[in-house]
Amino acid sequence: MTAITPSTGNGSASADAVEQARLAAVARYEILDTPRDGAFDRVAEMAARLLDTPIATVSIVDADRVWFKATHGLDGVTQIGPDPGLCVSAVQHDGPVYVVSDAENDSRAKANPLVTGELRIRFYAAAPLVSSDGYRLGTVNVLDTRPRDFDDADAETLRDLAALVMDQLELRLSALVMLRHERSMREQAERDAATIEDFAGTLQRTLLPPALPNVPGMELACHYHAASLREVTGDFYDVFSLGDGRWGFFLGDVAGHGAPAAAVTSLIRYTLRTAALHDADPVAGLTELNTAMLMDSHSSQFCTVLFGIVTPGSAGGFDLTLAGGGHPPALWLRPGADSVDQVRPVGGMLVGALSDARFVSTRLHLDVGDTLLFYTDGLTEARPDGAFFGEDGLSAFLVGRTRTSANILVRDLAELIGGFDPAPTDDVALLAMTVID
Repeated sequence: MTAITPSTGNGSASADAVEQARLAAVARYEILDTPRDGAFDRVAEMAARLLDTPIATVSIVDADRVWFKATHGLDGVTQIGPDPGLCVSAVQHDGPVYVVSDAENDSRAKANPLVTGELRIRFYAAAPLVSSDGYRLGTVNVLDTRPRDFDDADAETLRDLAALVMDQLELRLSALVMLRHERSMREQAERDAATIEDFAGTLQRTLLPPALPNVPGMELACHYHAASLREVTGDFYDVFSLGDGRWGFFLGDVAGHGAPAAAVTSLIRYTLRTAALHDADPVAGLTELNTAMLMDSHSSQFCTVLFGIVTPGSAGGFDLTLAGGGHPPALWLRPGADSVDQVRPVGGMLVGALSDARFVSTRLHLDVGDTLLFYTDGLTEARPDGAFFGEDGLSAFLVGRTRTSANILVRDLAELIGGFDPAPTDDVALLAMTVID
């Protein structure tokens, strides 16, 4: 067996210790020899498309092999040997991106079988998959059969794709840990209900952002009301940067409860973030999500979702494009208005239910003082005092608050929900955004 050791100036014993720690990190993620996964396949496809190469892979470097979690343009190839010059050297490399512009004339790579063999690889670039504790598990690679240059923008794209893969590995690891706990805790449910409640809350928190980002010119607020402390549900939201002052966001609801809904929520979050990275049209993102959910053989869940992108307006405020997939409308509060407007892309269908589902979008401009509220139907389907709260009840509650801010609005709604008797039987997710000076 050929050992794969990183370059180090501290001697072979130190190199062996570092490599053993790296291999332990690889083992911790339990990704080696797992079945194909659409999320990773899409990253390989995106890498090839965005960087215009015929071949791309997501690789994990094991002790005696380089194993491919995903490939594009390498049909039937699942692993290769640990020959230096390409994947293994990329893991050993200290820089953020490892590039071989012309392998036949590069002393590092010219003896690699991918270069000398049938594929005749001439160009190779890789960004490392770096764990949270700093170990390089593998790489996202692009390969070509002709020499080529690789500029800073290409390098940034490859690093972004590697970061997406690492996010998915972290989410997958978190889900594995939580689901293992779930199986063991079920056996103790009657004796230790408090432990089950703590587990469900922990898993639920892994599916939501720990905090909303700081968006210049905008105040954001969120709230999550769990209907049950013992069961994970599928309400979700997220806000994330797309660069160049643009921000993506989404809020939605997965049908069902428990671990299956949690798994689908993880898929949704990863897919929409990935889609927004390479396509500014949120309709395209919902279409990609619909395909991903239908391809997931482990789940039959569907979801409703609002998915939008906001961009600073040329004359102030923000321009917003909002795509809908069967979700209740957003509510638009404007200072001085005597009513609350619904923002509903008309015609959007459920996501993950039909292969030919169509999605639509609408555009609007938010001025300073304008607030948008997004919510899940656990709010409107609540029955305080035995009557549906409904969209009319929510609009009536908001009419007197058109001059409020996102934080105050969400605080008031959280107090309202907490006072419902009986309490909502479904989870409620809230996301609000207000344009500020």
